[in-house]
Amino acid sequence: MSSGSGARNVVLVHGGFVDGSGWQAVHDLLAKDGYRVAVVQNPTLSLDDDAAVTRRVIDGLDGPVVLVGHSYGGAVITEAGLHDQVAALVYIAAFAPDKGESVNSLLAGFPADAPQPPILPPQDGFLFLDREKFAASFAADLPAGQAAFMADSQVPWGVNALGGTISEAAWRMKPSWYLVASDDRMIPPAAQRAMSERAGSTVAEAPASHSIYLSQPAAVAALITQAAAGIRG
Repeated sequence: MSSGSGARNVVLVHGGFVDGSGWQAVHDLLAKDGYRVAVVQNPTLSLDDDAAVTRRVIDGLDGPVVLVGHSYGGAVITEAGLHDQVAALVYIAAFAPDKGESVNSLLAGFPADAPQPPILPPQDGFLFLDREKFAASFAADLPAGQAAFMADSQVPWGVNALGGTISEAAWRMKPSWYLVASDDRMIPPAAQRAMSERAGSTVAEAPASHSIYLSQPAAVAALITQAAAGIRG
């Protein structure tokens, strides 16, 4: 595989409770294929700030960009994807809000009978997942030791990030791809399918947990490569 004449730049945006280091396997697969890959380190304090951080990373690249978001990162790329250099959006088990929507409003619309994310009450304006329930909800297909480390190294997620609303949805103006994690217990697969259908995304599915970017990096890299090729010319 080669990036050929399609987009050569890929920007990876992480979600809540984790940092950008989880993208390493995806980064390495894409870099091996000749892509210039940049990983955003979102503070996850507010949606506006995370979008600004992402735009600064895009500014540092030359040429069209495939912008990729996992989980809450989907909201970030929906806002930051308005950047002129962004040619395609890729959602990885991610929120894909519309104008005026937020992660909170999408969470409120989840099916009542679906598994509920074990988010603890906010502490000083920040959220964490219940440490004892982290593996089952976020990382059920990862080795137990890795899931335990992720639970113990959670990044505080600011409540303002969840409440931030989208000014304009980039997926309404730019082509998008979506990877549904069919065993996800954080964002219900039915909600992922509904958001991807609304966005008109090209959809792929894989049997994986919410940590699909860690457990199945090849599937993630393959969809990103497909998006890069799809915007050729």
